[in-house]
Amino acid sequence: MVSCIEHIKQQIAREDIHFVRFEAADLHGVSRSKTIPARFFQERALNGIYFPRSYLELTLSPKDSEVDHINSMHSNSDIILKPDLQTFRILPWSEKSARVICDSFNIMGDPLLTSPRFLAKRILNQLEEIGFLLHGAFSYEFCIFGITEIINSKTISFPAATLLTDHDQLFMQELFDRMYYIGGNIESFSSSIGPGQMEISFQPDYGLQAANTAFTFKTAIKEVAKKHGCIASFYTDMVGFYNSGVLSHSLWDINGKDNLFYSGTHMQELTDIGKNWLSGLLLHSAALSCLVAPGVACRKHLSKDIKESRDNISATWGFNNNSSTYNVKSYSNKGTYIENNICTAMANPYLVLAATVAAGLDGIKKGLNFFKSIDSSTDLPVLKASSIPLKLEDALSALQEDKCIRAALGEPFIHYFIAMKHYELQTEEVDSERNKFLEYFI
Repeated sequence: MVSCIEHIKQQIAREDIHFVRFEAADLHGVSRSKTIPARFFQERALNGIYFPRSYLELTLSPKDSEVDHINSMHSNSDIILKPDLQTFRILPWSEKSARVICDSFNIMGDPLLTSPRFLAKRILNQLEEIGFLLHGAFSYEFCIFGITEIINSKTISFPAATLLTDHDQLFMQELFDRMYYIGGNIESFSSSIGPGQMEISFQPDYGLQAANTAFTFKTAIKEVAKKHGCIASFYTDMVGFYNSGVLSHSLWDINGKDNLFYSGTHMQELTDIGKNWLSGLLLHSAALSCLVAPGVACRKHLSKDIKESRDNISATWGFNNNSSTYNVKSYSNKGTYIENNICTAMANPYLVLAATVAAGLDGIKKGLNFFKSIDSSTDLPVLKASSIPLKLEDALSALQEDKCIRAALGEPFIHYFIAMKHYELQTEEVDSERNKFLEYFI
C-alpha cells in the first residue's frame, strides 16, 4: 500500500494535481464525495476520510433509520471512506483534479453492510472462490437536456432537448476521449428513441471493473454536459420515455481463457453452467426487479405493451430476442453472454452486479435447470420462473420473501433497502415534483 501511495504521489506531482476527490456511491449509485488538497493525499489514503453516514444511506425518515440492527443514533454518525487505490485516476474534465473510488467502513473499521459496492465485492469473491470470473459491461440510455427554465410555477422548459447526435459534436468527442483516458473504453454510441436520448455501450471487463466504469461514466457525463451548457440525466419517465441500463455478462474460468456459457458450436445453445445461471435469474426475477429497476416509473416500461390491467408479467428468455427479460446472445466464444433487460439506468451499477450474480450463482449451486424440466418426459418437478410484479410495493414483498437473495445480500442491507423504498413510495408525489427539475438523479 505504501508503495502504491508513493507511486500516486509521483503522478500527482508530475501532472500538477491540486485536488483529489474521494468518491463513494450512495444507494442510487449517485456520486457522493469529499475533496481534499493533494498535499493531504498520503495521510487520508492511509487513515481514510470521515463522512456523514446519511449521505450514502439517504436516511430520510427517523422511524426507518434503524436499518442495520444498530441503535438508530448511528444513522447520524460518521463513517470512514477508505480509497481503493487501484481506482485512482486523473480527471481530464476537471482542472488539476483527480479522483479515487472509496469503500465505506464504520468507526470500528468494519465494512458498512448497506454499501452496494461492498456487497458486489463480497459476492464476486464468492464467485471466484469456486473458480469463476464475471465478464460484463453496462449499456446505458440517457437524455441530454438544456438547462431548465421555469416559465411559471407549473411549467418547465428544456431548451436543448433535441441536442443533435452528430459524431462531430464536441460534447461527445470530449466525453469519449476522456473516458478512454481514465480506463472507460466506450465501444459504441448511437441516438435512441426519444429526442436528445442516446445509448452508449462499454467494452466488457472482469469483476468489479464493469461497475466501476459505469459509476465513473454516470458522473463524468453529468460534469462534461454542464461544461457545454446541458444537463445529462438517467432518470426514467421524465418526458414519457424510458432509459435502460442493461447488464450484459458471462462467466469465464478463473484464468479468463474460456467462456463458460459458450457451447463450442455455432448453434444457439448455452452450456449446462449457462443454463444453471439463467435458471437462477428466472427463478429470482421478482426479487431482482426492485433492485435493478428501483423506481416507480421504472415499472411502467415493463407493462408498456400490455393492454389489460395486470399485477405482474412473466419473466422470459430467448436467443437474440431483445424483447425478452433475459436475452441470450450466442455467436462465438467472446460473443456469448446474457443481457439482463430488467435493469434501468437509474439503478446503482454495484447493486445490479451484486443482485444479478447472487441469482445466477444460486442457480449454479443448486443445479437449477428450467430447460431439463421443459424437455423431459419424466415426472421431474417443473421449475417455474417467478412473475415480475408491476407495482414496486409487490416487488419489495417478493424481495422480502426471497430467502436466497436476502441471504446473499445480507439482512442489514435488505432491511435498509426495503425501509428506504417504502419511504420513497410514501413521498412519491413530492419526489415526482422534484424530479421534474432533474435534481434527484443528476
